[in-house]
Amino acid sequence: MKKNEKISIVVPAYKQEKTIAKDIAHLITALTTLNMLFEIIVVVDGTFDATHKKIKQLKYPYVKLFIFKKNYGKGNAVKYGILKAKGDIVGFIDAGMELDPTEISLMLHIMKWKNADIVMGSKLHPDSKVNYPFSRTVLSWGYRTITHVLFGFSVKDTQVGIKLFKRKVAMDVFSKIIVKRFAFDIEVLAVAYKLGYTKIYEAPIKLDFGGASSITSANFLHTIYWMLWDTAAVFYRLKIIHYYDKK
Repeated sequence: MKKNEKISIVVPAYKQEKTIAKDIAHLITALTTLNMLFEIIVVVDGTFDATHKKIKQLKYPYVKLFIFKKNYGKGNAVKYGILKAKGDIVGFIDAGMELDPTEISLMLHIMKWKNADIVMGSKLHPDSKVNYPFSRTVLSWGYRTITHVLFGFSVKDTQVGIKLFKRKVAMDVFSKIIVKRFAFDIEVLAVAYKLGYTKIYEAPIKLDFGGASSITSANFLHTIYWMLWDTAAVFYRLKIIHYYDKK
């Protein structure tokens, strides 16, 4: 990366009072090794626990906090944070301690080497180290199959919660994003492809869901329903009414 370049990382946080301080500490440790300026933008998606209070207690000068009192969805939180970002490279990472932020360094190297528009973490990369529950594996495989048929993406894994964008790409893409919840990753890729940002590469990740709860039957069906609904809406806007063509 060039001298004085800045990276902005958005952290969407929903009911993460138990991990958010560690999330931010680990992210700071990872970013300080990059020899870049950086900022962390935490967007709290609903004040239902003490997540926002935990962040306020940290008082880091390079951590910016934005709070939604209501829960609008991860997609909304990520979009809001990215459009507030000042970095030359803009990205996001999920809270919750499942993803290792040290992989950001490798993602930046890939971005520079390939002159990539977008670099995405991927569970399916041969060098990834993944501990993933069976229920989530099934859901991920099924959804991945559907989206590849509908949109023809060349990337294998669209759903991992760590992605980096060149600034212009991020601003162009996220200014058009509508999906607030389940299919926002798909909409991001669909819009990127539509705008001609097709230099998209996958990077290895370390993902450990060992401490995360598995999906219950009710949540499983609820998640499938809304993922399919949001995905169908993206397809409709992209292929039928050509919404993303509009300036």
